[in-house]
Amino acid sequence: MKKLGLAVLSAVVAGVVAGCGAQGGSGGDSIKIGTQTYTEPKIVAEMYKALIEDRTELTAEIVPDLAASPVVINAMKENEIQMASILYSGEIFNGYFDIEQTKDRARVMEQAQAGFDEHYGFTWFDGYGFENTYGFTVRKDVAEQYGLETVSDLAEAAGEMRLGVDTTWLERDNDGYGAFKEFYGYEFGETFPMEISLVYEAVANDEVDVVLAYTTDPRLKEFDLKVLKDDKQFFPPYDGSAVVRNDVLESHPELKEVVELLVGQIDTETMTALNFEVDVNKRDVAEVAKEFLQEKGLLQ
Repeated sequence: MKKLGLAVLSAVVAGVVAGCGAQGGSGGDSIKIGTQTYTEPKIVAEMYKALIEDRTELTAEIVPDLAASPVVINAMKENEIQMASILYSGEIFNGYFDIEQTKDRARVMEQAQAGFDEHYGFTWFDGYGFENTYGFTVRKDVAEQYGLETVSDLAEAAGEMRLGVDTTWLERDNDGYGAFKEFYGYEFGETFPMEISLVYEAVANDEVDVVLAYTTDPRLKEFDLKVLKDDKQFFPPYDGSAVVRNDVLESHPELKEVVELLVGQIDTETMTALNFEVDVNKRDVAEVAKEFLQEKGLLQ
């Protein structure tokens, strides 16, 4: 779901290639699992490392902190990594191939699976069971004061509200503020651009009235915030899935069964809780991942 300019992307990919070396996955016995910079894909990568080494003769290595989803995809394309712990179905809107413009959740997933198979040779697995998308978020006392359950409910009060928002969202074309105003038919009284990491504390401390948050961020739980339902489906679906190179699955068919163990096993509440354990309670990523697998009975 994270976007990156092409020029920056090229430079970052070059760095990834230089840093990872030239070990190929399709012919080897080690699987390199790539992750983005934030906690969520790192937790799932640790789950897969544990599952792969528990259930197969393969070894697994995690390649962390790839700058954005396009970097992960390009590293897979170059076989510098063989698997992404999480990519999001809405990635298809970033111009990889021609798509049907729809916000139907199932249709977006179908296009991700078919398109990345045909154009990139990737198997895009069915989803884990959670989305990580944008969500307009308020304190619960503000929700009660204005009777807020949905984004449409904000329309009457928005003109007197202060919006805290990721700076880049104000500039984006397809799902940014300009498109939002036209789509929902209202705008906020004031906007305060800021780093995404700052919006949660800003709304909790009454520095702004509403913010645009990431829906699995643990600070929603930490600050007891309320995410309003995007009732008109302005934002695209962003279902999380594992993605693996087809040639690797052909060389190691046992890997497919292992990857599918987590399909449908992680809902939004669970993913948020796992992120909370790492980001707020400061627990070790691998420990949190292993604990989840043990609770599910997935380790042999």
